[in-house]
Amino acid sequence: MNRFEINADLGEHEDGGAVDAELMPWIQRANIACGGHAVSDTSMRLALTLAKQHHVLVGAHPSYPDREGFGRTELGLPLNVIIDAVRVQILRLLQLAAELGVRVDHVKPHGALYNRAAKEPPLAEALVAEIQSIDPELALLGLADSAMAAAARKANLRFIAEAFIDRAYEPTGLLRPRGLPGAVLNLEQARAQAESLRQGEVTCADGSHRVLRAQSFCVHGDGREAAVLLASLTPSAENIDNPTTGR
Repeated sequence: MNRFEINADLGEHEDGGAVDAELMPWIQRANIACGGHAVSDTSMRLALTLAKQHHVLVGAHPSYPDREGFGRTELGLPLNVIIDAVRVQILRLLQLAAELGVRVDHVKPHGALYNRAAKEPPLAEALVAEIQSIDPELALLGLADSAMAAAARKANLRFIAEAFIDRAYEPTGLLRPRGLPGAVLNLEQARAQAESLRQGEVTCADGSHRVLRAQSFCVHGDGREAAVLLASLTPSAENIDNPTTGR
């Protein structure tokens, strides 16, 4: 899968960078948690340093201010509260990245914020406007064929369409909620879904098929089998010819 760009959500553990160090060689794009749902400045610096060492593109991964629920609980926060929290998180990662000489390429919302922005145009548009106000060169990494894609297109913001290797889809094109059976795929299922996504389609939870065109494909960094899955999907990022990272 030499031209199959893999991204992962990293910087989510206070473990001295152990998880990130295991996963970083296998990916081309890292979404680094920036304080909303996990981690500290120390963890962010470690993740940024590893990304720089491995020539991996970096993005901010802001979430609801929800450490207790790891950002995966829908809090129903009003737009102004969400945008204020997102701004603080993105700016903090940008500051730390600048100190380390790392360029931040994109923003990817996390968890419940991502799922809500995928289906609610007002939130998607507010996120796009905030990203543009911070740095119009930043891209938005978001669910393919979602409200985020439409909002970015409307505002002429660079959008990177994303699909998920390790999560089940509903027939609507949205991710299957984590509380439902089969929402998180096992290793064998994820490998099969990766191959389908390479062909531009996905088999949904009800057995139906959906065309899905994406540019970047996510493996969750906190998955129990993330390292094994990544190693089976792509050669080491140090050894592939990847047009996105210039290698």
